[in-house]
Formats: sequence, C-alpha cells, structure tokens
Amino acid sequence: MQFIHKLMVGLAALAAVPLAAQGPVPAPATKKAEVPPLIAAKPVQTANLTRTDLEAFLDGFLPYALERARIPGAVVVVVRGDQVVLEKGYGFADVAKRRPVLPETTLFRPGSVSKLFTWTAVMQQVEAGKLDLDKDVNSYIDFKIPAYQGKPITLRNIMTHTAGFEESVRYLISNDPKAVMTLKKQMPLALPERVFAPGTTPAYSNYATALAGYIVERVSGESFDDYVDNHIFKPLGMTHASFRQPLPKTLVADMASGYPDITQKARPFEIVIPAPAGSLSASGADMGKFMIAHLNDGAGILKPETAKMMHDYKAPGVGPLNAMALGFYEQWVNGHRAIAHGGDTVWFHSYLWLFPDADVGVYISMNSPGKEGAAGAIRSALFHKFADRYLPGTEAPGQVDAKAARQHAQMMAGNYVTSRGSFTNFMSLFGLLGQPTVTLTEEGKISVPGLDGLGAGARDWVEVEPFVWRDTGTGERLAAEVRDGRIVRWSLDAGSPFMVFEPAPAGINAAWLNVALIAAIGIALLAALAWPVRALVRRSFKADFALTGQARRAYRLSRLCAWLILVALAGWVVLVVAFTLDIGSIGGPLDWLIYLLRVLTPVATFGLLGTAAWHLWLCVRDKRRWTMKLGAVLLLFAGAVLTWVTLAFHLYGFGMVY
Repeated sequence: MQFIHKLMVGLAALAAVPLAAQGPVPAPATKKAEVPPLIAAKPVQTANLTRTDLEAFLDGFLPYALERARIPGAVVVVVRGDQVVLEKGYGFADVAKRRPVLPETTLFRPGSVSKLFTWTAVMQQVEAGKLDLDKDVNSYIDFKIPAYQGKPITLRNIMTHTAGFEESVRYLISNDPKAVMTLKKQMPLALPERVFAPGTTPAYSNYATALAGYIVERVSGESFDDYVDNHIFKPLGMTHASFRQPLPKTLVADMASGYPDITQKARPFEIVIPAPAGSLSASGADMGKFMIAHLNDGAGILKPETAKMMHDYKAPGVGPLNAMALGFYEQWVNGHRAIAHGGDTVWFHSYLWLFPDADVGVYISMNSPGKEGAAGAIRSALFHKFADRYLPGTEAPGQVDAKAARQHAQMMAGNYVTSRGSFTNFMSLFGLLGQPTVTLTEEGKISVPGLDGLGAGARDWVEVEPFVWRDTGTGERLAAEVRDGRIVRWSLDAGSPFMVFEPAPAGINAAWLNVALIAAIGIALLAALAWPVRALVRRSFKADFALTGQARRAYRLSRLCAWLILVALAGWVVLVVAFTLDIGSIGGPLDWLIYLLRVLTPVATFGLLGTAAWHLWLCVRDKRRWTMKLGAVLLLFAGAVLTWVTLAFHLYGFGMVY
C-alpha cells in the first residue's frame, strides 16, 4: 500500500520526496499577473568539495544504505560550475547478469524530474514569443478546458502546480507498450476535473505538465519527442537520453532494470503515458550536462534572463515554507536555497537539486523503491548530509513558550485531506484509506505518522514561532495557516511547493467513518452468514420460519442485499490489490471490473438501506421481539453508512477519467 499512500497522500516528495538574483523577475511583454519579490542570493564557497573527499563521503554512505534497503543500484552525479566533480554508479543495472551501473551510459528513469525538461521547453517558446505565461491556455490547444469559478488556466498556473486539477491515475503508467498514445489523443481524453480555483492551491498534476508539453508541440510544429531531441538533448550533447517509449533500439542495451527490491525479478520497462510528465530515460552523465546548463544561466538552451525567470520566481505558498519557482521548487537547507525536483515511477526513484548560491548540482537515481520504500529516506539523507558537509550554515531558531506550544499542537491534531488527490471519482476512496493524521506525542508535540517514513530518522517537531514547527534532526519546517482560531491548511517543506493539507470535512473524516465502515461491513457479514446458518438450524430441528408474507420477503431481500455488499466489497479489494501490484492494471485491463463495481455497489448499498428500513418497520408494526428489532436497527445502520460511503466517495457512475 506504500505506493498508493505516496500517490494519494502525496509526499513525493511523493512525486518527489525528500523532498526539496536580485531585483524583479523579468516579465513577458504581455504579463498581467503580479510577480512576488525574489530571494536574494549570496555567493558562497563550498567546503572541501573535491572529487577525493566527495567520493569518500559517498562511498561511506551509499553502499551500506543501498544494501540495507535492498536496492540493486544507483547513480550519483555532482557538478560545480561547468565541471563534473564526480559521477559514479553503485551496484547493478541488471542483477541477473551482474551488469554494473555505469554513469556514462546506464539509463535510469528520472520520473518527474523529466518535468524540468518540459518546463525548459516551455520557456524556450516564451523566449521565441510563441507563448505567454499569463494567457488562457485554451488559446494554444484544440479542445476546451472549461473555466473554473470564471477563471481560466495559464501556463504560470501549470508551472506552479496551481491549475486546480484533481489527481488522475487512469492514463498515468503501465507495463503495456500499447498504452502509449499521442498527446493529441490523450489530452482531451484524460482531462481531469478542476477542484480548486487557479492560482489558489498547490496541487501536483501530471496531466497539467503533459498539457504543457502538448502546447509546446502545437506552437513549435514538432512532436514533443522531436522537440526535446532537437532543442535540449542535441545542444547539450545528451546522447544517452530519450523521452521516447519504447526506447530507441540503440539505447535498449543500456537501460537499467527496475526492481521491487534486489531479491525479486526485474520488472518490465514502464510506460509513462503523459510522457512530458515523466517518460525520460537518461544516464547520470547526461543529467549532469543538464544541471550544468541550468547552473550556468541556461547556457546552450536558454537565455540568462529566461533561466533567472525560472529559477528566481517565488509563487505564493504556506507561510515561510518552500514554494514553487517556475517548474522547479525550493528546498532550503542550512540557509541555502536549492531549486529542485524529485521523481518516482513505480520502480525508479530520483532527485535533482541545484544550489545557485554555491553553483553546485546534485542528482541521484535508484532502480528500486527498496525495503519499506527506503529510497525516499535515502534521498532525504543524501540531501541533508551533503549540505551539512559541503554547504554548512548556522540557524538560530526561536521557540514558542511551552503553554502556547501545547495549545497550538492540540489545534493541529486531527485528520486531513491532501490537495493532491481525487475528489470527484471513485479513486477518492483511496484518500479515505490513507487519510493523513496529525497526532500528539507523550510530550504534547505534533507527530505526523504517515509522513515520518519519508525522512531518514525520527522526527522531532519543535514550534519555533507561532504555528511554525522545525524538525530538530533535519531543519525541515512544518507550518499552518490559522483563520478565526482554526487551522485551515498546513504543509511541510518537503511537499509545500505542490501540496497542502486541509482539515477533513466531518462527513468524510476517517476518525469516525473508518470505524463506522468497519462496523457496517461486520454487520452486513453477520447478517449474510446468519441467513443460511439459521435456515440449516431450522431444517435440523424441523422448525418453521416465524416470518410470513411481507415480513419474510423483507427479511430475505435485506439478506440478499447483505450478500451483494460482500460481493462488491470483494471486488473493491481485488481492485485495490491490483492497483497496489500494478497501477497500470486499472488503466484498461480491469475496466470491466470498475464498471461492474460502480453498478453493483449502489444497487447493493441502496438496496440494503431500503430493505433494512422496510424490515425494521414491519418488525415494529408486527411487534416482533426486541432481538429482531435490534438486528433490524443495526442492519439499517449498516445500510446508511454504506450508502453514505457510496455517495461521498463516488462509487457509482460510468465516467472513466479517474
């Protein structure tokens, strides 16, 4: 369930976990939106960043970390200025063949780090005068995206993950090469619902990134793959890189295999269906060339003023937390601002950081999530340990008095929903199964158990200013927005650029609903099993059934609906398991099951509610014994809860965008 939890709760840092210039930002000629002020950059010297010291540091950290996590292989690249400090492979690209990772040629899948190439392509077209970041994107495409609350989407919204789309996974990733489709076909077909007003709420969107790639395709007159080849890969000499799926034959032999962990078999090449959002395959050396280009003001691919526009922009966010630049997102550490992006496919897990003030870039990619998703913790540890060693800094955080800190922690406790999720289709059910919770420790501090695994060590959140907490181990912050004495949203540095958490509405709060749902399923199970058991007992003792006429019919129909509930539940369990094992399985192969469940579930739940109510009314009217009345009341309760879940989480309908 870890992949589901990451996907729906989000911290990719999740699509990207460990997470992650002075003067006004240059603006397009037609710009209308106000640009926030910039962060001032101060040139710094990196301490002891030599090839010898760096290799010793990485050799002391990564081999053990990978072995402990059961991750077969990794590649790491560190650049400074226009030079490579170190590029090195660890472990195996192919375990069975004992093929080592070669940083110059072995291809890894950077996942959503691919988006940086898409954003670069967008900015090239801004340079060319063909795109305006603040213009309605409908003017660039051949289908219509409806306005939301009267507001259209702009490329600035897309590049800052504030377009307002809900999460969508149907056309996301697959093992089937036939899943590849053109952007022209995919974009109108996979259009998700918009659930937030543009520019208001960070909500990560793979679809929106693919839409940006489609816009590049349309205004440039080249296919997206050809465009990236011609305008990014070739100028930078990236000969071991491709967005194409399947890979060109010349690169197939260099592709690293992806694994659940080193003890299991290699998995097929993954097809990322919204290709501009994550289909890149690239060697570590080629990723180093891309980092060098951006560290040197876009040298070879962008004008300096355009690169600065990307790097220095700061979108509005949650309090003092990390925010989006244009495409990149901030990751502050030791007083240094990194611009970064993480990426995850099912099997590959990567991260790229650029430190503009130090002129340093770091990239890592691993070919397995590892034991218990340890790849995320390894990335986080590398980021912080690298910064502590080569980019040290001093911070003197304050601290809120103990009484206020306890009060604020108590205000934070509760269940939340993440902005990166599904809201209008049956996939919202996964949000209930993995609803984030803030709890309190024995000392009265906040704890976020669902996100703790994303760090390399235990979290210790200390409130350093009102409603801003700092993890004493990593320096990462968590902050909340308060309105009228209530928490309205919060996030933490690792995910704040593209995701926030809001209090779970009462009707879908897992604190009570999961308990009620378990009780309802248990009642339905007992009612279903008791029906044949009691029939067998009566037959054994040759006893007559006490109910006749309408009463018998209502009783039997309510039990039949209880059985339908169990059948539907089994179907949903199968779907959840299939999704856990292969996210691509719900993108076509299991369509029949999805259609069936969304017909069967409302029939079963509404049927149980109606027949249980009928049965209870007849029990009261006919003055049946109290035990039968109690059973009828419990069954009615079960029907009410299950019907509510069906409605609240959209377990019905025929739409196939989810």
